[in-house]
Amino acid sequence: MANRWSGITIDCQDVQRVAAFWSALLDRAPGPTEPGWVYLGTRPDTLPRLVFQPVADPKIGKNRLHLDVEVDDIDTGIDEVQQLGGSVTGERHDNDEGVVVVMRDVEGNEFCLVQIYDTDADAPYSRAARS
Repeated sequence: MANRWSGITIDCQDVQRVAAFWSALLDRAPGPTEPGWVYLGTRPDTLPRLVFQPVADPKIGKNRLHLDVEVDDIDTGIDEVQQLGGSVTGERHDNDEGVVVVMRDVEGNEFCLVQIYDTDADAPYSRAARS
């Protein structure tokens, strides 16, 4: 049996608001949906689709799983998230490969903005090596 990554489901109280945030941030249009739900992407996209599922309970505590969103410039990415209604947690990690900043979407779900440095085009993490 072959297993495949199908998508990621995000619980949210205001499905339309959270989906609009992620749609704008990732430049992905909503696809076919079911009442009360929103899907970003369709099958068979090359990227897993994001599914926004309505829940009654607010988010409590830290996420145990989060998305990493690669950006070309970390400061521009932070500004974009804030303009869309997201926020910065204050947690930042700088390393040889790049920089990671932990953010929150409009309902407080944590995710990371990641800027990868292209200091070595042959390194497995460089954009050139991934092209």
